[in-house]
Amino acid sequence: MIDEGHIVGNHTWHHYSVDELDVQSAKEEIAYLHNYIENEFNYTMSYFRFPKGEFSEQSLKIVQDMNYKSVFWSWAYSDWDPENQPEETKAFTDICEGTHNGEILLLHAVSKTNADILGKVIDDIIKQGYSFTTEI
Repeated sequence: MIDEGHIVGNHTWHHYSVDELDVQSAKEEIAYLHNYIENEFNYTMSYFRFPKGEFSEQSLKIVQDMNYKSVFWSWAYSDWDPENQPEETKAFTDICEGTHNGEILLLHAVSKTNADILGKVIDDIIKQGYSFTTEI
């Protein structure tokens, strides 16, 4: 992903809700993944997405103090359970019919449905006149 020019952001090491951790544990969760990606891939992450979208004023400050920009999605799909995948036609319709300017989609990599329809989704969104960017 890095070699292809994609942005890779921090999402914590264990996917804990950062707002439920004490300050030190939250910093460790974020720093561990940050350091791992830097050491293994020579890449410095600068964006952060809160696991499950759960945050607090304190966790927003922690992330900011660690020089991250928080990114939030504008549309999330319930596709995170590999044992309970949405049907392809419904998923395609749900994703593509709600497309809007500035949209940040939350689609999970564990979804077989997403993998099967992603090319078609991208083509449809482009056909609607939208484009994809790494600028946030």
